[in-house]
Amino acid sequence: MVLPSAPVAPPPAPVAVEPAPRAVSTATTPRAYRQYGAKHLYGLNSERVYRGRMPPMLYAVAVLNVELDPQGHVIGLDWMRAPRHAPEVMREIERTIRQASPFPAPVRMGRVVYTDTWLWHSSGKFQLDTLTEGQD
Repeated sequence: MVLPSAPVAPPPAPVAVEPAPRAVSTATTPRAYRQYGAKHLYGLNSERVYRGRMPPMLYAVAVLNVELDPQGHVIGLDWMRAPRHAPEVMREIERTIRQASPFPAPVRMGRVVYTDTWLWHSSGKFQLDTLTEGQD
């Protein structure tokens, strides 16, 4: 005796997944955008941020311009003060910025070039001048 096979249920309908909301900046000047850029970098690198006041002697201090397109993608980096004594720090800063792309989209400016100062501790942790906790 052959039993009739049970009806096969159709596969579930695919669930539409909405993309994560895109971060945007309402800053109207490059100086105001620095806060957005610094918070974005801290959020993605929280375990690498030096907590507390920085010691008086730092391993490196770097000043860098970051150029972003209207969607917040990094399109250029320009060293204003490069820590040439620490080329590994230069490479790591550039890598960190590029991996953080896209940044919050500068919707009110179209594109932006903003400047921040990186304070680099010998442990490899950093603070950005925009969000620094100070220095002893």
